[in-house]
Amino acid sequence: MNHPLDSRIENIPSSCWKLISEIDNLNGQWISGAKLSPQILGRLKRSVLVTSTGSSTRIEGAILSDEDIEKIMRGISIQRFPNRDTQEVQGYFELLNNIFDSWKSMRLSEGLIKSLHKESLKYVEKDKLHRGDYKHSENKVIMINQAGESVGTLFDTTPAYLTPAAMQELVTWFREAFIKGKHHSLLVIANFLVEFLKIHPFQDGNGRLSRILNNLLMLQAGYHYMPYVSLEKIIEDSKADYHLALRQSQKTFGTKDENILAWLQFFLKVTKTQAEQAQRLIYREDVLRLVSPAQLAVYEYLKKHEIAGPKELSENLNIPRPTINQVVNRLMQYKLIERTGIGRATQYKFISE
Repeated sequence: MNHPLDSRIENIPSSCWKLISEIDNLNGQWISGAKLSPQILGRLKRSVLVTSTGSSTRIEGAILSDEDIEKIMRGISIQRFPNRDTQEVQGYFELLNNIFDSWKSMRLSEGLIKSLHKESLKYVEKDKLHRGDYKHSENKVIMINQAGESVGTLFDTTPAYLTPAAMQELVTWFREAFIKGKHHSLLVIANFLVEFLKIHPFQDGNGRLSRILNNLLMLQAGYHYMPYVSLEKIIEDSKADYHLALRQSQKTFGTKDENILAWLQFFLKVTKTQAEQAQRLIYREDVLRLVSPAQLAVYEYLKKHEIAGPKELSENLNIPRPTINQVVNRLMQYKLIERTGIGRATQYKFISE
């Protein structure tokens, strides 16, 4: 007799299998085509650590920018933000870096999950009494707006007294399904994550931990581009869809017709977007080997500032205006930047990786 968690990922529609096939094809292209130097991979990883830390904490209501994250990582105190925000940032950054470096030696277990939770909150004084321990009181999942304010309850979670048994069952199911290959690994990971978030096993930090686990499990499933494209940024850019997909699926849990299709479609679309961005990295980094110093300077400036006009580029980079015109034309040919506006309103915009 199948486990109830198995029944959710049986009879998957063809649209989902199409997405899975596309993701695996892109992953194959990354494996065969990623010949990037250690220096480039290190730079990409550092950028992803900053971006992912910022995005994951902003999803939960923090308001620090990526520039703020960079300053915190350099040890610069930022007084205008709540101390807890900076503490959470430090913990997430260090934990994600550890996942990227040490995922091969990690084996999913309740002990590992508790340890990861403890590490993620190790700098947060408010949470020191429950770091690494399952919740002892009830919690709800609330939706946070851009101002960091609660705008309503998304769903109720597993009662505290049932949490240890629920987590034991989930981890046991995952390990059997993942190791034995009962289902495609993407289906197993998606199902694990949506159930983990429904249980919401810790008093706080569950959303951030779910994204840490997402990175870890995808790496262990063979999707090795994870450290070089920010999963968290893609989710942040689709935050409303993320919350809606969770709510639509989790409200069916405990009924006779459990259905994770809404969540599965969201998960696979995000995963495909990440795989596509990883594939573009190969092309982009190959192209960057061919650009001139002036072209690279403009590219890096637009990457940092996202958009700028020719006058701003010329003045800030000390490059003559005629040269700027030549540079941006070549970068547009390489599809690294794009033009917006006409005439005096012309600006050049970085094309996201």
